[in-house]
Amino acid sequence: MAGGILIRVLSAVLDLVLPQTCAGCRAKGARYCGRCLAELTAHPARRLPRPRLPGTPDCWSASTYEGAVRKAIVAYKERGAVALAGVLAEALVFTAVMAIGGTGALWAGGRFAVVPVPSRRGSVSARGHDPVGRLAGLVAGRLRAYGLAAEPWAALSQARRVADQAGLNSAERAANLAGSLRVGGAAKGPPVACVLLVDDIVTTGATLVEASRALRSAGVRVPLAVTLAATRRRS
Repeated sequence: MAGGILIRVLSAVLDLVLPQTCAGCRAKGARYCGRCLAELTAHPARRLPRPRLPGTPDCWSASTYEGAVRKAIVAYKERGAVALAGVLAEALVFTAVMAIGGTGALWAGGRFAVVPVPSRRGSVSARGHDPVGRLAGLVAGRLRAYGLAAEPWAALSQARRVADQAGLNSAERAANLAGSLRVGGAAKGPPVACVLLVDDIVTTGATLVEASRALRSAGVRVPLAVTLAATRRRS
């Protein structure tokens, strides 16, 4: 935890004493320039993993995981650039609104929760912040500004440790993650019946499948997941 906090403090100090550069293209000026923002928000679309694992919710992402988008996500998650949270949350909100547009009746009919996919405890400690949790809170607030009855709900937690996912194909990732998440306080019942699942990147979809399984086991519907970016891997 101390190392992660130090990174955040140093990042904040450097933002004050050094000229800002864009996290996407390194141009001087804004923390994330207009051109890179346009790249992040230009192509929200349904991007389902291929192959699609059983149990994968409908999945939309703001962009593909490359170029300025990839650099911004890495800077936000790994390098303490938490000032990018607002920009990234706006991209998620825009994507969610586009996705919800085709199923508006499902979301306009009542309250729903914005649930982040949880990071591993070690990752949160090392980074000094919970990147997806922070985004989910911002997304819920901004969706309310659009008239949707969204509320943040940090429903999911780690039920057990998992092996490193690097190098695993989609089936291996699904097996590795099976049963690794749980819904806290499920005995009291969930506060809502419907969930919008939020994550940063979708690769094989195995994490979304496990998160959806845990939520559904608590009696919650998970019709949609939104992510900042999507990448593809071979099965």
